Parts: sequence; C-alpha cells; structure tokens
Amino acid sequence: MKKLKFAIIGCGRISYKHVEALVHNKEEAVLAATCDVVLENAKAKQEEYIKKLGESVEVKVYEDYKEMLDKEAIDVVTIATESGYHPEIAMYCMNKGIHVIIEKPMALSIKDAEEMIKCAKENNVKLCVSHQNRFNKPIQMLRKSIEENRFGKLTNGTARILWNRNMGYYEQAPWRGTWALDGGTLMNQCIHNIDLLQWMLGGEVDTVYSQCDTFIRDIEGEDFGAIIIRFKNGAIGIVEGSACIYPKNLKETLDIFGEKGTVCIGGLAVNKIESWRFENNSEEEAAILKSQEEDPDSVYGFGHTPLFKDMIDAINNDREPLVNGEQGMKGMSIILAAYKSRLTGLPVKFPMENFSTLDMVGIQEEA
Repeated sequence: MKKLKFAIIGCGRISYKHVEALVHNKEEAVLAATCDVVLENAKAKQEEYIKKLGESVEVKVYEDYKEMLDKEAIDVVTIATESGYHPEIAMYCMNKGIHVIIEKPMALSIKDAEEMIKCAKENNVKLCVSHQNRFNKPIQMLRKSIEENRFGKLTNGTARILWNRNMGYYEQAPWRGTWALDGGTLMNQCIHNIDLLQWMLGGEVDTVYSQCDTFIRDIEGEDFGAIIIRFKNGAIGIVEGSACIYPKNLKETLDIFGEKGTVCIGGLAVNKIESWRFENNSEEEAAILKSQEEDPDSVYGFGHTPLFKDMIDAINNDREPLVNGEQGMKGMSIILAAYKSRLTGLPVKFPMENFSTLDMVGIQEEA
C-alpha cells in the first residue's frame, strides 16, 4: 500500500505536533508540502520534518494553499490556521477529493460545521477533527469502563481548565480572542476537555446554561467561563475554564462520577489517572497509579500521533475516523450554546439552531 501524501496548511504554534505525528507514522505517510501565508513558517516546518525524519526527502513549500493543491498530488491536508478560516479551507480541499484533518474548533458556527460534514459525505472523503486527547491512554481506559457500564448510572462530571494566557500570548497573534477568528477561552483553551466531558457523559445534550465574562485580558472573547450541561441521560456536566490563573497554568482535570465508580484524571494534558475507584478494585487502582507515563512536553499531549494513525487507517479501510465531523461538532456546539446563553441570560435547549461567535460581536460594549 502506497504512502499517503500529506500537506500542512498553517505552520504556527500547533503545527510541530503535526510534523511529529507524520514522522512517527512514516511507514504509512509522508509530508509532501507545507503552506503558510508567512513563507518562513512553512520553510521552518519543512526543515523540522526533514531533520526529525533523519533522511533526505523533498518537501515543497508554498504561501498559497490553492496553488499548492494545483501543483501537488496531495491525499490528506492538515489544517492548523486561524479557527475562523477552517471551514473555507477545509471545504475547498474536500471539493478537490482530499481528506482533511482539522485543528479544533472545526468551525465557529453551527451552519459551517454542518456544511463541512455534508461536504465530506458528498465528496466521499474523510473529515477528522483533531481532538487528540481522546487517544490518551487514561482517557481510552475511562471510555472503555463507561462502555462496560462499570460506573452504573452516570451522575455527573467536571472539566476544569485552570490556565494562564497573558496579554503577550494574545498580542503575539492578534486573531486570538477575537469573535471573528477565535472566540474566547472556552472555544480556544477549553474545547478539548469539554469534548472529553461530553464524550464520557453521553454526548446527547438537553440544555446548556453559562456565565462568562472578560475579567482581565483585553480581548473580545471571555477569559473565564462556567457552563452547566444537562445531558439527555440525566447526567450533569460542569465546566470551569480560565485563562487568568496567576501566575501560570495550574491544572487541567476531568472527573467522572457514577453510582459504582469514580475516576479523576489530571496531569499536564489530562494524561494521568489520579483516582480509579470501582467495586473491589483496590489492586487494580494501585497498579494503574504506579505504572503511568511521564507528562508530555506540552499541554498538546501525546495524542496527535495515534489520531493521525487512526485517520490513515480510516482512509485505507474506508471507515469513519474516531473523531469525525459529527463528533468534532459536539464540543463546539456546547460552547456556542454557552455563548448564546451568555447573550440571552437563559438556558439553551438542544437541538440548537444556527449560532456563531460573530453573534457575540459587541457584547462587551453593551455590557
């Protein structure tokens, strides 16, 4: 089976994880091109890939992704541009018959996400959203325990993202924190953990209520948000997300509770089990707590490599990737509902009609 040819569109902060994932999947994939509107960024990822791969390969460099796709025979693109550009780029690629891995959030509106899912189906291509933390070993163990009904009736869960993003972070890339291209801390920093919370508690949302505000950072979006999610199975999810923790990142945790089980996961990137309590499992818990991996090099975690591997396998075996468009839309929809709740002051009932971060423009001035 021939190697799939990949191209990276958007060579900024997260793109080194895409390079790393392609190097680790080198038996089945090769990086054929990089693209960024700042050509030096694309060249940097080209050089990084060749150095990590440890062998000489040809990687083309482009400023214009449309020109790149006209000139190169690409099987899969990974998109890591500003969030607001995701739908346009993804649908352009999918309309050319190219598979897509897209960084979170997949879009900033319900309508755009639905159109992306439809576009993938119409063109018979795979769409994968990069919620890489689903592939963390403790997260996979937790999911397996839920599928085996070890918790019994699920009661509640909590996602806490207590991080620091100072003004230097936002000033470095002025699109961050804007309603047009990013959203606030819920959409940017918290979406991974919100995705995990909804995946564990049942996925099907009944109602979302939120309180959000911009306390300290000079940005359009919120720098703190709290969400209460009622799922259709009755379970309640609680989200606490902050970019204002002094003086640096404190922790990111996911806690899931049921009538017969308690699991708490922490670590730098929700990658370490802190509690694993089920009926008659004291030896199991002790063994798990003793044999865990070290923290990754960043909050991006270990998951990009297996996520890329899953996508490659999905393409080769014509199946859906684990985090397809429908799955990728779920956490995003919860956050958009939280924004709508902030705007109206009321709970938001699902299914939710179209809503966009752009509907939030001007909220600070009005407040």
